[in-house]
Amino acid sequence: MANGILGLGAQFPEFKKTSVVSLEKGNEFYDITNEDHKNAGKWMVMFWWPKDFTFVCPTEIAAFNQKFADFSDRDAILIGASTDSEFVHAAWRRNHDDLRDLKFPMLADTSKSLAEELGILTADEKVAYRVTYIVDPQGIVRWVAANDLSVGRNVDEVLRVLDALQTDELCPCNWVKGEETLNA
Repeated sequence: MANGILGLGAQFPEFKKTSVVSLEKGNEFYDITNEDHKNAGKWMVMFWWPKDFTFVCPTEIAAFNQKFADFSDRDAILIGASTDSEFVHAAWRRNHDDLRDLKFPMLADTSKSLAEELGILTADEKVAYRVTYIVDPQGIVRWVAANDLSVGRNVDEVLRVLDALQTDELCPCNWVKGEETLNA
């Protein structure tokens, strides 16, 4: 989308992309599609970063990895993504202590086709902004958050919003799981 970020209520675009799922020789790569989470009846949380081998990005990726079990407990498939290739992702994972043991795939959008369809590329370098999508099991975008290139996101906030969406109720400002929701 050339005129803006794909937003709430939209169908998440179709895609089939190679991702890095392991550092084990011969098992490094796996193709992921937009249908995988729907077929599993799960939510999808996809977060994008600008470039591999940078400074803020690994802090976010490591933070998502630390909370991987929390996403799994919420029936959510977690996917990290950038426009770097699967080979660059694999090299970065091998060379960065915080990325070696990732529990979620690193999606490679080398053609930038998915990032372009999502409308999340910078105008100048054509790298992805720090955008996070929460997509429901039917493939509908339920939450989008975008950060500038220099600002890392808050993984706990992503989990809080996922919790709120999964209640299917009205949740007040700063609501957290376990608190009362609002009665309509």
